[in-house]
Amino acid sequence: MQFDPVKILITGADGQSGFAIARTAEQDSFFEVIPLNRKQLDVTQAEKVVAVLDRYLPDYVINCAGFNFADRAEREPHKAMLLNAEAPRIIAAACGDLSIPIVHLSSDYVFDGHYASGYTELDETQPLGVYGHSKLQGELNVQQYMPRHIIVRSSWLFSDRGNNFMLRTLNEARENNLMYGVDDRRGCPTSAFDLARVVLAIIKQLSCGAEAWGTYHYCGAEVTTRYGFCEAVVAAARQFEDLKVDQIKPIASKDLMTEAERPSTSVLKCHKILNIFGIRQRPWRSELQRLVRDHYGQVHY
Repeated sequence: MQFDPVKILITGADGQSGFAIARTAEQDSFFEVIPLNRKQLDVTQAEKVVAVLDRYLPDYVINCAGFNFADRAEREPHKAMLLNAEAPRIIAAACGDLSIPIVHLSSDYVFDGHYASGYTELDETQPLGVYGHSKLQGELNVQQYMPRHIIVRSSWLFSDRGNNFMLRTLNEARENNLMYGVDDRRGCPTSAFDLARVVLAIIKQLSCGAEAWGTYHYCGAEVTTRYGFCEAVVAAARQFEDLKVDQIKPIASKDLMTEAERPSTSVLKCHKILNIFGIRQRPWRSELQRLVRDHYGQVHY
């Protein structure tokens, strides 16, 4: 029996998560993919969002658009709130009017990081800065305007494109003998392609009749620090390149003098997504090895 593919419209398809979801879905005949970048769809313009959804009438909207710079958010709060809070309201309202379920990506920054053991979906949100507040307000807007929603919170996203910790670490390791890594912030790195796998697996189950709307956590398996993640990136890259760096020193977060306060613990507990959807965490180290290998397959030194 022939089935029509599930049509997914992806906003912010030029970002880390949007690109990974689009590329993964395009390799799966279950999906018909409509990837829209910022130039193709300005998610802050309600009339444009409504027109695009009315034109394509997707089965699901995956909202990956957002302002993902914690320090800049302190300097540009209006922009952070516009993209992370108001745009999700616009998208969710348009989805609600057309009865299109929405999958919305969010962040560990909705928590203050004071729970050393990590956070479940039921724990109280308490963001520290503008970025976290904007992400939380985006979640609340999605919940209010489209009851048939899935919110996926993830942490420490990395990939082989864009501005992320993995690529910044690689660039720094090529240029400096000495590097520093924060050793008092704990979290679970998450590959953008691993997150893509999770989002698409959820949509497949929803398309087969699962009624499991709500908020879920997903991150890579194994807790580490930024220092530990930095060491892992350098070790993986050294298999392919003779890096300049010869020492990585641990440093306290207070010595970085960043503009935005960050959660000291960004560990997201993923029991709910396992119990409801049967989705298990994958080790971030194996994902890192794969992405670094892919990176050196595209970039030659």
